[in-house]
Amino acid sequence: MKPVAFDYFDPTTVEEALALLRTHGEGAKALAGGQSLVPLMNFRLARPQALIDLNRVATLDYVRAADGMLAIGALTRQHAVEFSADVRARCPLLAEAVPFIGHAAIRSRGTVGGSVAHADPAAELPTVVAALEGTLVARGPGGERTIAARDFFVSYLTTALAPDELLVEVRLPVAPPRTGAAFVEVSRRHGDFALVAAAAQVTLAADGVCERVALALGGVGAVPFAAGEDARRLVGETPTEGAYEEIGRRVAARVEPDSDLHASAAYRTDVAAVLTRRALAQAVERARAVVRAMAAAPAARANRARGTGR
Repeated sequence: MKPVAFDYFDPTTVEEALALLRTHGEGAKALAGGQSLVPLMNFRLARPQALIDLNRVATLDYVRAADGMLAIGALTRQHAVEFSADVRARCPLLAEAVPFIGHAAIRSRGTVGGSVAHADPAAELPTVVAALEGTLVARGPGGERTIAARDFFVSYLTTALAPDELLVEVRLPVAPPRTGAAFVEVSRRHGDFALVAAAAQVTLAADGVCERVALALGGVGAVPFAAGEDARRLVGETPTEGAYEEIGRRVAARVEPDSDLHASAAYRTDVAAVLTRRALAQAVERARAVVRAMAAAPAARANRARGTGR
């Protein structure tokens, strides 16, 4: 099928795009990477009267760190995030998650802001934003406002954005030292939407005690399921398999997935417990590897110094 007829606009600034949104009202849709919207239009599940193409708004394409946050412009391609040294160094959970998004061709066009604003509860980026308790920056007629992740995702494919607002930036906290992250999911095939996904990030003290933990699941309800409350029982403790098991049980008791043609609610609940345990275990092991590397670094530097006669 092909989309219904629509008016097409390609603004070059955020202000111009916002003016077009105000003019065309709820009949307008903003287009970023198009990896979600265009298929919906082709199947006529979305029928915008006006399409506002943001791809020439170059000011929305960036990755930068400031004030303890990693700021990502809404038009930044997922491919750019996947290969960003800043992302790998400062937000390991995001670096772990991005390769699970579709296939390389999709990531080369898909944008960070487009995926987050589309708000598919099984998608990788909304799950990461929920886990890290990120902040979303929206711009509208009244200027900019920041929205906490817990308030941004409202329901299936529904966010707190007003019809005349654009998501312009995603902010995620920079990970402290001695941090490990893991993103795991179950899907029918690689590149398919996740049936269930789990995102975990853990920071350890030098002695191996957990200092911080972040956890969220996708595919288990109408919005990404933020499970930080359950996971924080690790804080102040040395993480163990028994603790991961208990957190998995708690998460499974609280999620409320729906059944569909791909999987039953009962299956998704069971998988949620398994992936919670798996993600936490992997994140902790990666954090422990960083702790070991940091502890070994002074000795390695001393050995190099002795070898050069200094």
